Amino acid sequence: MLHISRWKTIAILATTLFVCLCAVPNFFPEKTVESWPKWAQRHIVLGLDLQGGSHILLEVDAAAVRKEKLDGLREDVRRVVRENRLGSPASVVVRGNTVEFRTREGADQQLALTKFRELSQPLGGFLGTTGARSVDVVDAGNGLYRFTVTEPAYIERIRQAVDQSIQIIERRVNELGTVEPSIQRQGADRVLVQVPGLQDPARLKELLGKTAKLTFRMVDLTAAPDPGRVPPDSELLYGTKAENNQPYLIEKRVVVSGEDLTDAQPGFDQRTGEPIVTFRFNSNGARRFAQATQENVGRPFAIVLDNEVISAPVIREPILGGSGQISGNFTIEQANDLAILLRAGALPAPLTIIEERTVGPGLGQDSIEKGKLAAYAGTAMVVIFMFLTYGLFGLFANIAVAINVAMIFGILSLLNATLTLPGIAGIVLTVGIAVDSNVLIYERIREEVRAGKSAIMAIDAGFSRALATIMDSNITTFIAAAVLFYIGTGPVRGFAVTLGIGIITTVFTAFTLTRLIVATWVRLRRPRVVPI
Repeated sequence: MLHISRWKTIAILATTLFVCLCAVPNFFPEKTVESWPKWAQRHIVLGLDLQGGSHILLEVDAAAVRKEKLDGLREDVRRVVRENRLGSPASVVVRGNTVEFRTREGADQQLALTKFRELSQPLGGFLGTTGARSVDVVDAGNGLYRFTVTEPAYIERIRQAVDQSIQIIERRVNELGTVEPSIQRQGADRVLVQVPGLQDPARLKELLGKTAKLTFRMVDLTAAPDPGRVPPDSELLYGTKAENNQPYLIEKRVVVSGEDLTDAQPGFDQRTGEPIVTFRFNSNGARRFAQATQENVGRPFAIVLDNEVISAPVIREPILGGSGQISGNFTIEQANDLAILLRAGALPAPLTIIEERTVGPGLGQDSIEKGKLAAYAGTAMVVIFMFLTYGLFGLFANIAVAINVAMIFGILSLLNATLTLPGIAGIVLTVGIAVDSNVLIYERIREEVRAGKSAIMAIDAGFSRALATIMDSNITTFIAAAVLFYIGTGPVRGFAVTLGIGIITTVFTAFTLTRLIVATWVRLRRPRVVPI
């Protein structure tokens, strides 16, 4: 065990040096690091509890998802009825959680049942491995059919909504220019958003709370905007506060949706100087928008965001270029936020804020100082104990532990990991685990010395025979850390990450670095007595 070849020595030292150097960027100011090459800019990101910031827990509105699925099913049934001439599409109605339709007299009932059953698709991917289907179709007799969205279909849609929401939220938050936001699923229908360093939670909530469903629709001029008299193909919507909450009668038919937008940027109107948002459509949206403006010159059209009318300008001339602008008495920040929302896309379902908290930078700095104090105190006591108990070998162990901690920071930097207060606790615990490995080796050496072996044979046996015990203890601890990481959330995962990395570096330093130091000392001194 004490014989280490030259190439192994070089590999051990090179690995140790490289990983330790990865921790160097953490000790320089950010402005200095920004001037370094990209590959050298990886560093540890301080978590929400250390540098302050905003923490928001969002929940997907399950009721809105169910309504959306039910409305979509109704439109699908209407399409089948229309295409196969089974009756009037207007007679497709929603009753509770069920869509109902009665065919006209003389309709082919077998054809109707066949076409309606095509609406029910298998769930679980294109292979339909789950055995569940999206819709239950029931023939109630006398030409009456009932359609119900299945519970697995609702669950699958909520899962998809969470996945899509995470991507869209990430794009929205990144547009704010913040550093390393943490956005992750929590449970079946929740999304956790943590933005370190952001001290304006109101703006973050404004961005995350909007569904950002943008539509361009025509204003209905056939009737006055009266809540008591709304035509069936229109709906009453109200303008924003900037529009003085003015009521508008808006056609339900969507001319162009926000899905056809390719870009949106804040700017200023060249004539009035007021903040605006310029937008550009894709080819499909540009074609539809051009056709709508050609056919409706002189009529107002509404720009609707989340069922609020941002503005309702009159079409003066056809807009054929596939681009335009939105004005609505915006402030500069409102125009910028609206552009961010439109670029990021609409959320698939509304999100409800169920928990929020803001950690001030002062509290985070206090956590850092107390974490440092705990780390310094714990490390100092361990170092003193090892030196007093094992003398020179205790010094070797302390050197290995110091390098061990440096390697932990180096690996965290390589991973661009987020360091939290529980993460600091994991590092402090790792110091104790690292020392424990050395204690097992040294105590084994003592036993071999008591058994009458020579110094070199005792040292060699101590390293070789302690290996199995150390591996067993570290593997079991690593398994516990892995379970904490996969099952836990937030701070628990931060603790698990640092603990897991610490175990890996501990095994490396105990059986390579410490052994290399001791082997070098033995080769130089050829001791007759073990100084433990």
